[in-house]
Amino acid sequence: MTTLLAGTAPTTSFPAPDDVDDLVEQHRDAVLAYAHKLLSDHHLAEDIVQETFIRAWRHADRLLNQEGSVRGWLLKVARNLIIDRSRSAHARYETVATDTEEPAQQDHTEPAHASMEAVSLLRGVSAEHRNVLVCLYLYGCTVDETARILGVPPGTVSSRRHLALRALRRRRAVLGY
Repeated sequence: MTTLLAGTAPTTSFPAPDDVDDLVEQHRDAVLAYAHKLLSDHHLAEDIVQETFIRAWRHADRLLNQEGSVRGWLLKVARNLIIDRSRSAHARYETVATDTEEPAQQDHTEPAHASMEAVSLLRGVSAEHRNVLVCLYLYGCTVDETARILGVPPGTVSSRRHLALRALRRRRAVLGY
Protein backbone atom coordinates (compact mmCIF):
# COMPACT_ATOMS: atom_id res chain seq x y z
CA MET A 1 0.00 0.00 0.00
CA THR A 2 1.11 3.51 -0.68
CA THR A 3 0.46 6.32 1.77
CA LEU A 4 -0.23 9.78 0.51
CA LEU A 5 1.09 11.70 3.50
CA ALA A 6 3.68 10.54 5.98
CA GLY A 7 2.18 9.71 9.32
CA THR A 8 -1.38 9.22 8.08
CA ALA A 9 -3.18 5.98 7.56
CA PRO A 10 -3.67 5.02 3.95
CA THR A 11 -7.23 5.46 2.76
CA THR A 12 -7.00 3.61 -0.53
CA SER A 13 -4.57 1.18 -2.00
CA PHE A 14 -3.33 1.92 -5.48
CA PRO A 15 -1.77 -0.65 -7.77
CA ALA A 16 1.78 -0.18 -8.80
CA PRO A 17 1.99 1.99 -11.93
CA ASP A 18 3.87 -0.72 -13.77
CA ASP A 19 1.03 -3.19 -13.14
CA VAL A 20 -1.55 -0.83 -14.63
CA ASP A 21 0.75 0.04 -17.54
CA ASP A 22 1.18 -3.66 -18.26
CA LEU A 23 -2.58 -4.19 -18.05
CA VAL A 24 -3.20 -1.40 -20.57
CA GLU A 25 -0.37 -2.56 -22.83
CA GLN A 26 -1.65 -6.13 -22.94
CA HIS A 27 -5.35 -5.45 -23.48
CA ARG A 28 -5.78 -1.99 -25.03
CA ASP A 29 -5.86 -3.10 -28.68
CA ALA A 30 -8.32 -5.91 -28.02
CA VAL A 31 -10.69 -3.67 -26.06
CA LEU A 32 -10.42 -0.93 -28.70
CA ALA A 33 -11.16 -3.38 -31.53
CA TYR A 34 -14.16 -4.74 -29.62
CA ALA A 35 -15.56 -1.28 -28.86
CA HIS A 36 -14.97 -0.10 -32.43
CA LYS A 37 -16.78 -3.16 -33.81
CA LEU A 38 -19.81 -2.47 -31.60
CA LEU A 39 -19.88 1.29 -32.18
CA SER A 40 -18.51 1.81 -35.70
CA ASP A 41 -17.04 5.07 -34.41
CA HIS A 42 -13.31 5.16 -33.69
CA HIS A 43 -13.36 8.26 -31.47
CA LEU A 44 -16.26 7.03 -29.38
CA ALA A 45 -14.56 3.63 -29.10
CA GLU A 46 -11.44 5.36 -27.74
CA ASP A 47 -13.59 7.14 -25.14
CA ILE A 48 -15.09 3.81 -24.09
CA VAL A 49 -11.62 2.23 -23.84
CA GLN A 50 -10.40 5.12 -21.71
CA GLU A 51 -13.35 4.80 -19.33
CA THR A 52 -12.85 1.02 -19.24
CA PHE A 53 -9.24 1.39 -18.10
CA ILE A 54 -10.18 4.05 -15.57
CA ARG A 55 -12.56 1.53 -14.03
CA ALA A 56 -9.87 -1.14 -14.25
CA TRP A 57 -7.47 1.16 -12.42
CA ARG A 58 -10.06 1.75 -9.68
CA HIS A 59 -10.49 -2.02 -9.25
CA ALA A 60 -6.94 -3.07 -10.08
CA ASP A 61 -6.27 -4.58 -6.65
CA ARG A 62 -9.13 -7.06 -7.15
CA LEU A 63 -8.59 -7.43 -10.87
CA LEU A 64 -4.87 -8.24 -10.69
CA ASN A 65 -5.11 -10.53 -7.66
CA GLN A 66 -8.03 -12.73 -8.65
CA GLU A 67 -8.15 -15.70 -10.86
CA GLY A 68 -10.08 -15.43 -14.07
CA SER A 69 -9.88 -13.58 -17.32
CA VAL A 70 -8.77 -9.97 -17.03
CA ARG A 71 -9.56 -9.45 -20.70
CA GLY A 72 -13.04 -10.89 -20.22
CA TRP A 73 -13.65 -8.45 -17.37
CA LEU A 74 -12.40 -5.52 -19.49
CA LEU A 75 -14.58 -6.49 -22.45
CA LYS A 76 -17.61 -6.85 -20.20
CA VAL A 77 -17.00 -3.39 -18.72
CA ALA A 78 -16.60 -1.93 -22.23
CA ARG A 79 -19.82 -3.62 -23.36
CA ASN A 80 -21.72 -2.28 -20.35
CA LEU A 81 -20.41 1.24 -20.99
CA ILE A 82 -21.55 1.02 -24.60
CA ILE A 83 -25.00 -0.18 -23.54
CA ASP A 84 -25.26 2.60 -20.94
CA ARG A 85 -24.30 5.18 -23.56
CA SER A 86 -26.85 3.85 -26.05
CA ARG A 87 -29.59 4.11 -23.42
CA SER A 88 -28.62 7.63 -22.37
CA ALA A 89 -30.42 10.81 -23.38
CA HIS A 90 -27.39 11.77 -25.46
CA ALA A 91 -27.83 8.76 -27.73
CA ARG A 92 -31.53 9.61 -28.20
CA TYR A 93 -30.64 13.24 -28.99
CA GLU A 94 -32.70 14.44 -26.06
CA THR A 95 -31.90 17.84 -24.69
CA VAL A 96 -33.05 19.82 -21.74
CA ALA A 97 -34.86 22.99 -22.70
CA THR A 98 -33.29 26.23 -21.57
CA ASP A 99 -34.63 29.70 -21.04
CA THR A 100 -32.44 31.00 -23.85
CA GLU A 101 -34.34 29.20 -26.58
CA GLU A 102 -36.30 31.39 -28.91
CA PRO A 103 -40.06 31.03 -28.56
CA ALA A 104 -41.83 29.00 -31.20
CA GLN A 105 -42.96 30.98 -34.20
CA GLN A 106 -46.66 31.74 -34.29
CA ASP A 107 -48.82 30.25 -36.99
CA HIS A 108 -49.98 33.13 -39.17
CA THR A 109 -52.32 31.01 -41.27
CA GLU A 110 -55.56 32.11 -39.64
CA PRO A 111 -54.82 35.86 -39.66
CA ALA A 112 -53.68 35.63 -43.29
CA HIS A 113 -56.85 33.75 -44.23
CA ALA A 114 -59.02 36.29 -42.38
CA SER A 115 -57.21 39.11 -44.15
CA MET A 116 -57.88 37.52 -47.54
CA GLU A 117 -61.56 37.13 -46.65
CA ALA A 118 -61.76 40.78 -45.56
CA VAL A 119 -60.19 41.99 -48.79
CA SER A 120 -62.59 39.85 -50.78
CA LEU A 121 -65.57 41.21 -48.84
CA LEU A 122 -64.40 44.82 -49.11
CA ARG A 123 -64.12 44.50 -52.89
CA GLY A 124 -67.85 43.88 -52.97
CA VAL A 125 -68.83 47.27 -51.51
CA SER A 126 -68.67 50.70 -53.14
CA ALA A 127 -65.54 52.85 -52.87
CA GLU A 128 -67.36 55.40 -50.62
CA HIS A 129 -68.43 52.68 -48.19
CA ARG A 130 -64.99 51.00 -48.32
CA ASN A 131 -63.23 54.33 -47.55
CA VAL A 132 -65.45 54.87 -44.50
CA LEU A 133 -64.76 51.35 -43.19
CA VAL A 134 -61.00 51.66 -43.77
CA CYS A 135 -60.81 54.98 -41.91
CA LEU A 136 -62.99 53.82 -39.02
CA TYR A 137 -61.79 50.24 -38.51
CA LEU A 138 -58.32 49.97 -40.00
CA TYR A 139 -56.96 53.40 -39.09
CA GLY A 140 -59.02 53.72 -35.90
CA CYS A 141 -60.34 57.18 -36.71
CA THR A 142 -63.43 58.58 -35.06
CA VAL A 143 -66.55 59.52 -37.04
CA ASP A 144 -65.59 63.22 -36.92
CA GLU A 145 -61.98 62.49 -38.04
CA THR A 146 -63.27 60.31 -40.87
CA ALA A 147 -65.68 63.05 -41.91
CA ARG A 148 -62.83 65.59 -42.09
CA ILE A 149 -60.56 63.18 -44.02
CA LEU A 150 -63.24 62.28 -46.56
CA GLY A 151 -64.75 65.78 -46.70
CA VAL A 152 -68.29 64.69 -45.86
CA PRO A 153 -70.58 65.42 -42.90
CA PRO A 154 -70.40 63.11 -39.84
CA GLY A 155 -73.98 61.94 -40.47
CA THR A 156 -72.97 60.73 -43.92
CA VAL A 157 -70.07 58.76 -42.38
CA SER A 158 -72.47 57.08 -39.92
CA SER A 159 -74.96 56.32 -42.69
CA ARG A 160 -72.24 54.87 -45.00
CA ARG A 161 -70.89 52.78 -42.15
CA HIS A 162 -74.33 51.32 -41.48
CA LEU A 163 -74.97 50.56 -45.16
CA ALA A 164 -71.44 49.15 -45.68
CA LEU A 165 -71.69 46.79 -42.71
CA ARG A 166 -75.09 45.59 -43.87
CA ALA A 167 -73.69 44.96 -47.39
CA LEU A 168 -70.71 43.07 -45.89
CA ARG A 169 -73.01 40.85 -43.85
CA ARG A 170 -75.06 39.97 -46.92
CA ARG A 171 -71.97 39.32 -49.04
CA ARG A 172 -70.48 37.18 -46.27
CA ALA A 173 -73.62 35.05 -46.14
CA VAL A 174 -73.57 34.62 -49.91
CA LEU A 175 -69.86 33.66 -50.00
CA GLY A 176 -70.24 31.33 -47.04
CA TYR A 177 -67.62 32.95 -44.79
